Amino acid sequence: MEYMNKGIVEIHEALKSGKVTSKELIKESLEKAHEIQEKTNAFVTIMDEAQEVEVTDSLLSGIPYGVKDNYSTKDILTTGSSNTLKDYVPFFDATAIENLKKNGAVAVTKTVLDEFGMGGTGTTAHTGVVHNPWDYKRMCAGSSSGSAASVAAGVYPYALGSDTGDSIRKPAAYCGIVGYKPTYGMISRYGLFPFASSLDHCGVLTRSVKDAAIVTDAMKGIDPKDMTTWDSTNMHLYENLSDSVKGKKLFYIKEVCDLENYPNANDELKEHLKNFQETLKKCEELGMSVEAVSIDQKLLNALPSVYVVISCAEATSNMSNLTGFIFGPRGEGNNYKEMMKDYRTKGFSPLIKRRFIIGSYVLQKENQEKYFKNAQRVRRLIVNEMKNLFKKYDGLIMPVGSGPAKLLNGSNDMLKEDTTVLEEHLQIGNFGGFPSITIPNGFVSNLPVGVNITGNCYDDQNVLNIAYALEGKMNYQGQIACEVAK
Repeated sequence: MEYMNKGIVEIHEALKSGKVTSKELIKESLEKAHEIQEKTNAFVTIMDEAQEVEVTDSLLSGIPYGVKDNYSTKDILTTGSSNTLKDYVPFFDATAIENLKKNGAVAVTKTVLDEFGMGGTGTTAHTGVVHNPWDYKRMCAGSSSGSAASVAAGVYPYALGSDTGDSIRKPAAYCGIVGYKPTYGMISRYGLFPFASSLDHCGVLTRSVKDAAIVTDAMKGIDPKDMTTWDSTNMHLYENLSDSVKGKKLFYIKEVCDLENYPNANDELKEHLKNFQETLKKCEELGMSVEAVSIDQKLLNALPSVYVVISCAEATSNMSNLTGFIFGPRGEGNNYKEMMKDYRTKGFSPLIKRRFIIGSYVLQKENQEKYFKNAQRVRRLIVNEMKNLFKKYDGLIMPVGSGPAKLLNGSNDMLKEDTTVLEEHLQIGNFGGFPSITIPNGFVSNLPVGVNITGNCYDDQNVLNIAYALEGKMNYQGQIACEVAK
């Protein structure tokens, strides 16, 4: 009997009853990882030496999982999917990994990401392109592409991700699974390779809302090594999960979701937005109200630019320590400047170099006011707008992207102008540090699509409960790629 395609509670019960052992689960997970690797390229490292652990009352004990390769793992290769760290083996675990170890979780893979998390396609890793298990010609989005692909393919019930703009939530949508980014600081970022520190979130990819709550409960907690963490001791997400959402108020952004705003919409976009409207009806059937809200189009149009300026500026600063002297292989040259230039020129992909150039430019003294500081001001306007809306509404509900996973052929990490905001609006969750979760929302062109719920900071329970109730009205919980009727 296979277990890796089941939920965490069911696997735990099987372990406790003796129907299966941790050793057998690890063997099954590793076999599936090797099986899908050739077709999906989801892994940097498959840990064939992973050992069974004692099964305790912890729901995660003895169960395999995957780790995005930008989480520091002691004595295990951790590359950030970059040639600059292709041989880097850390001497410490990230706090999130430590917390999972305390709960008996067993890491069995390190998953591929866009280089250092700076991409949305899963195509820029030093180990190559990640392919979607629903259709190998399509992308998984990014940057948590390997984690999404492996969970969707049934390698294990969950994998870790990180989210700076939508890097957990869009891959989840493209792969037909759940992607959850808690409130900023709920999970410590100590040991996570920093991309943009004010935007980075740790999170999880699963096949159900219930599993997302279970894993987050185990990962979260205040950490003296990360001053942005806060005390969530009294928050028990799984224990308090409820589908009783009658009276909750949701809103969606009219300018982004109404088909009339897309005169050149293709069939996939039309079907995707139709799916979304059907989901709004399900919300109302659950006793929730849903209203369309208008937001200044200028503010919406600024989202991608604000994200690029702030994230690139912070990335440039965060990764200035990648010189080839402290980490990674030495560059060639006659002096330290030549060696550093050689290391960074040869080590980084073109996309990363472009982002570093943008970051350096907007941080130059003569450019800061026009670009970086203005981006910070607009970010504040966007967050204030959302904060005001959350005074009236329990959550924002939106379609994820403009349709199903994009074809890998011809992708250049660029977006069509008329659907840019539709593709990029999940960045709002990072600007404000808001809890945000994507769940499956049916199929378009026989490929999965997703819907997202975002709420106010520290209101994670409410966000999860709304997603849990909505998930229960649909038939996509626990689905494995290519194994469901499409």
